[in-house]
Amino acid sequence: MTIKVGDKLPSVTLTQATAEGPKPVTTDEFFAGKKVALFALPGAFTPTCSAKHLPGFKQLAGEIKAKGVDVIACLSVNDAFVMRAWAEDQAVGEDIVMLADGGAAFTDAVGLAFDASRFGMGKRSQRYSMIVDDGVVKELNIEEGGEFKVSAADYLLAQL
Repeated sequence: MTIKVGDKLPSVTLTQATAEGPKPVTTDEFFAGKKVALFALPGAFTPTCSAKHLPGFKQLAGEIKAKGVDVIACLSVNDAFVMRAWAEDQAVGEDIVMLADGGAAFTDAVGLAFDASRFGMGKRSQRYSMIVDDGVVKELNIEEGGEFKVSAADYLLAQL
């Protein structure tokens, strides 16, 4: 079942990609007491993700945070080393926290996985964005059919 507005996020462990290396973090601790703009995408270094999705959030990070968001986080079914390398490649700095969902535990738990095997990628996350307040989903924007519209940074910014 897919997560919906009003639901509490499932309790799973993700890996935060940091300059010091991978750092395990539970969703309970990461989202507790914060307003988080979370966006998820199929994969680091993939075309739309690298050309539009992540750069859009980087570009609008100041405006998003000015609307009361404490943290902007990017999640993908990749390992923390890939997420860190991608963050460096995209120069996200401290603007965006990179979260690795290597085993797709979170992606499965929120019901937003898809099989990208035909692209040689295996299980991946659907493209979406959400606003999470103290662990509860307030807005949820799931892309349909490979589009890139409702999960974009400007769309989420308009919801704040």
